[in-house]
Amino acid sequence: MAVERTLAICKPDSVSKNQVGEILRRIQEAGFKLRAIKMVRLTKAEAEGFYAVHAERPFFGELTEFMSSGPCVPMVLEKENAIADYRALIGATDPAEAAPGTIRADLAESKGKNAVHGSDSVENGRLEANFFFPEHVIVANS
Repeated sequence: MAVERTLAICKPDSVSKNQVGEILRRIQEAGFKLRAIKMVRLTKAEAEGFYAVHAERPFFGELTEFMSSGPCVPMVLEKENAIADYRALIGATDPAEAAPGTIRADLAESKGKNAVHGSDSVENGRLEANFFFPEHVIVANS
């Protein structure tokens, strides 16, 4: 199995509730290697650029408004099977449907304020990571 990278984001709701440490603890306990991390405040235009794939969806405006409403903490994670493993760790988009013990089941408020983002494919993991982090700042195996 190949080592993969995924982008994780602690969204504005989890940042405002001081849950970043708990989320990071769970990520590291699940065996992910942290390769880059920072706190940012997205502009509406930046949020629209990041979520452009959803531009035609009815929730796009609400999503980009929310993602630009406060600071968030993007991070690049790495491990074998990172995409599937991280998505299993965070749970379903709607916390009411997320498995018990997942980040969203335990920490998220709603489908719209669901605490974290996770890439859905290896290709999107690379593209999304590069949105926040140029390749030269992502720490290689250490």
